[in-house]
Amino acid sequence: MKNATVQTICDAMNRIAPKNLAEDWDNPGLLVGSPQQSVTKILICLDISDEIIDKAIEINAEMIVTHHPMIFKAIKNIRLDLPLGRKIATLIKNDISCFAAHTNLDSAKGGVNDVLASKLNLIEVKPFDEELTLGRIGKLQREMSAKEFAFHVKKSLKADNIRLINAGDFLISKVGICGGAGSEFISKAKFLGADAFVTGDVKYHEAQAAFENKIHVVDAGHFATEFPIVHALAKKIKNEFERLDIAVEVVEDTTAKDFFNVI
Repeated sequence: MKNATVQTICDAMNRIAPKNLAEDWDNPGLLVGSPQQSVTKILICLDISDEIIDKAIEINAEMIVTHHPMIFKAIKNIRLDLPLGRKIATLIKNDISCFAAHTNLDSAKGGVNDVLASKLNLIEVKPFDEELTLGRIGKLQREMSAKEFAFHVKKSLKADNIRLINAGDFLISKVGICGGAGSEFISKAKFLGADAFVTGDVKYHEAQAAFENKIHVVDAGHFATEFPIVHALAKKIKNEFERLDIAVEVVEDTTAKDFFNVI
């Protein structure tokens, strides 16, 4: 089998989630580390937390592949008394590289939104536009009421809680989705004929607009709508390495929890 470097992993990830699919404001790619560093084990996760870094150290992973970039904007200092600076320093001290695939993984074929659509058992799934975009639209295998659909989403995503905007007494057949914070696409989904929309991080006035525009919305949370990508991405990377006969062990994080607790 072939030995791998950080660049080998970056190349594999860019095939899975091409960087040109990323939104202009995003910051995907190699965030910490050297492309020439040797890699025998990688850890796949949703967020770079202190716990994830500790796990990478514990299992001797030389690289972390994350969905959410640890660094979004230019930074002017690396202070070890602050969370971001501490994490960067710990990664460097332990020779652990960090790669992020964010909105490019959201839009990519088989990425966050396709995985979310699959989890919800949608059929005839298509991107919002002719080209790959952040959102997807598909159909339920049978019509559901708003309340029934909300429970379907909660069960399918194993969400601790969900919020439902019940926009009226009409059944759901066509569904729009956007994993993470996708409320900006509610009106687009409505325009495309969706009866309901699934996403996270919906604000009050966005909920009001959805209600007035007669589209049901299920806010299942940022975490629950995106965490399924960790398992799917680990599987994709394993398949890519097997295809190319690359000797890298892939470990997926299964312990992450939503930051929100309902009390």
